Amino acid sequence: MLGIVFLVSATACFAVLDTAVKYVGAFVSVLVAVWFRYTFQAVAVTAVMLPMRGRSLLRTAHPRFQLLRGALLLLVSVLSFISVQYMPVGEFTAIVMITPLVVTLLAALLLKERVSALRWVLVTGGFVGALLVVQPGGDVIGWASLLPLLMVFTYAWFQILTSQMARTEDPMTMHFYTGWVGALLASAALPLAWQAMPDMRTFALLCVVGLMGTVGHFLLILAFARTRASTLTPYLYAQIGFAMFCGWLVFDHVPGRFELAGIAMIVLCGASASWLTARDQRLPVDQPEA
Repeated sequence: MLGIVFLVSATACFAVLDTAVKYVGAFVSVLVAVWFRYTFQAVAVTAVMLPMRGRSLLRTAHPRFQLLRGALLLLVSVLSFISVQYMPVGEFTAIVMITPLVVTLLAALLLKERVSALRWVLVTGGFVGALLVVQPGGDVIGWASLLPLLMVFTYAWFQILTSQMARTEDPMTMHFYTGWVGALLASAALPLAWQAMPDMRTFALLCVVGLMGTVGHFLLILAFARTRASTLTPYLYAQIGFAMFCGWLVFDHVPGRFELAGIAMIVLCGASASWLTARDQRLPVDQPEA
């Protein structure tokens, strides 16, 4: 139960983060918001964890993979921060939720994992739902309608790499390197976007972006450290509800019937895929005879 509470709290943090990014995007460039998000995380995690863990926090068996993982998540953030400027927060969040289905697709095509016919149906249904939400040629500007889908594929790569690294790497070490890789790469590009010091209100919103990203990912780590992933995954869809509420509260946006139909398809297909995963993990595994 505590793991579920942590996870739902993390989804609320991510919904607030996306809403703050969309709002602050009217005053600063996306790159500045990304830089604040990662710099805040890097400094906060270092200040809290380094005195507690010492040099053990820095130990990693795969420094190149840590660099790649951090760069992938930075790219995800850039694509998501741009995407949310062109579409409502709730609909954007719904598209993010097809990531587990994309992971299934990539695992089948690239890792040659066996995928059942029912899972292929769910993957297809999730993509149809995403198209209903994005509606290429609709209100979202042409090229911008493809950004959320590109972001989802990048995020799926990030998750596959994370699942492989989690077998040997400490979660807090991964969190540490993710923050610093993102902060350093964003800092290198910051001169291209920095114009002037933000006013106090904008600065406060940027701090909210950094705080929500840092706290949200930390709560996510705590949740998965206490509860099985198959138990937690269905609760990730709470983020859609939080995001729709924030979108209504801040931007007075209510999804239309096509968007709601697409969101419902994504939730149904994603939750069904999660249930199949949980069922498969509960099946007994035959042990070889001695």
